[in-house]
Amino acid sequence: MLDVDTYLKVRTAVQVEGLSQRAAARRFGIDPKTVAKMMSFSVPPGYVRSKAPVRPKLDAFTAIIDKILVDDKSRPKKQQHTAKRIFERLRGEYGFTGGITIVKDYVAGVQQRAQEMFVPLVHPPGHAQADFGEALAVIGGVERKIHYFAFDLPHSDANFVVAYPAESTEAFCDGHVQAFAFFASLAETGKAGVPQSILYDNTKIAVAKILGDGKRQRTRVFTELQSHYLFRDRFGRPAKGNDKGKVEGLVGYARRNFMVPVPVFESFAALNAHLTDCCRKRTAEVLRGHTETIGERLARDLAAFRHLPPTPYDACEKVSTRVSSLSLVRYRLNDYSVPTSFGHAQVLVRGYVHEVVISCGTEIIAQHPRSYEREDFVFDPLHYLALIERKINALDQAAPLVDWQLPEEFAALRRLLEGRMGKPGKREFVQVLRLMETFTLDDVAAAVRDAIQRGAIGFDAVKHLVLCRIERRPPRLDMAIYPYLPKATVATTSAGAYMELLSRRGPACVVDTAEAA
Repeated sequence: MLDVDTYLKVRTAVQVEGLSQRAAARRFGIDPKTVAKMMSFSVPPGYVRSKAPVRPKLDAFTAIIDKILVDDKSRPKKQQHTAKRIFERLRGEYGFTGGITIVKDYVAGVQQRAQEMFVPLVHPPGHAQADFGEALAVIGGVERKIHYFAFDLPHSDANFVVAYPAESTEAFCDGHVQAFAFFASLAETGKAGVPQSILYDNTKIAVAKILGDGKRQRTRVFTELQSHYLFRDRFGRPAKGNDKGKVEGLVGYARRNFMVPVPVFESFAALNAHLTDCCRKRTAEVLRGHTETIGERLARDLAAFRHLPPTPYDACEKVSTRVSSLSLVRYRLNDYSVPTSFGHAQVLVRGYVHEVVISCGTEIIAQHPRSYEREDFVFDPLHYLALIERKINALDQAAPLVDWQLPEEFAALRRLLEGRMGKPGKREFVQVLRLMETFTLDDVAAAVRDAIQRGAIGFDAVKHLVLCRIERRPPRLDMAIYPYLPKATVATTSAGAYMELLSRRGPACVVDTAEAA
């Protein structure tokens, strides 16, 4: 193909210098018909087909290829046909004799024409989109996968991101509570934080079932959340992430910008403080295609938001279950202890992101840090002391007490009690431990230390010393309870004894004493 420089020279020779087309063809060594075409085009027009190319070897098989590609749409993406696999099937099953190149070109053309096209959208203020993303982080020195809740406002591009140990019901609800509170903190009134509507994918946390007419049957927890904050829900089409493209973009943006390099924090609270700071700083940015900052556009979103209710939603999962004979309650594959007095009782478990709260009726009977392990046991040793006091032989093998880290004074007290009393000393030691059902570990440990120093080895003495410590009064131990302690005799002071003492010190001492008086 001739280039533009040749076009310039030929056209100048003919139209400026007055050379004939035939003479120009001889000068530049090209065909006269090409020179005539150059007179019609200032630049090379390129090759234009007058009719579609003929594919005599492939045309008889295009219907088969089309059917394979249509069937692939209902198959897993990783098990769909490649152009090479289609060529091998055509050659092996249908007697195709052509080459692989024409098959590849045809498949590429079909796939290009089948690609989905999208309509640019405009987003009015007051609406939101929500989704979860995943990333790696180092929390408390351990590298782990984290799940972060992403909340995006399409009109202003303002966002909120908060991380959790797992993508769970309680994390989903807590993410909404945190997001609403964050945007309310940016509003002038400090109250407008609830968008008019929120767009979701069809997560099982919110959608229990998709009905035949496309309507969604919502889960109980999601309905409770919606009833508390009174926002409208909207759901995208199944497997169509582009329906909520703004928050899908935020999931990637947050991972690339807020979590690179891999974040290292002591706790989720510290990580979330970092993410909140990143979201707050981003409101000062001006994005491509806009003249206002995100914060300036956010003001229009907040003006369309609803006010927060007086109290936040109790973001937890509620499960009713029964206490086992081991005084354990199972929640999400893990077992949590309760006081043995509630054995076999019907209880309500409330699972929060970082805590598990167990109640019986209106009384909270146990609170534990949330475990995200599998088949884990979470004990509170205090729950079992009343039972161990009755079944004292289980003291040394009680699993709830195995990892209980107590100050050294307790071990010393047990040795002294057992040395003085034998087996009953074990029971008295458990009674001392049970003081922590009422008093703090520090107060009981100080009382044990004081009792050992005084030689008052016993439950009554430790209890008395704890009470004296709390009430800030000096201890008054009845020494008759402890006959093995040495006794001190204190006589009543008389005036004669006092005068005898003064006479021993001499007259000068008496005079000085009188003058001082």
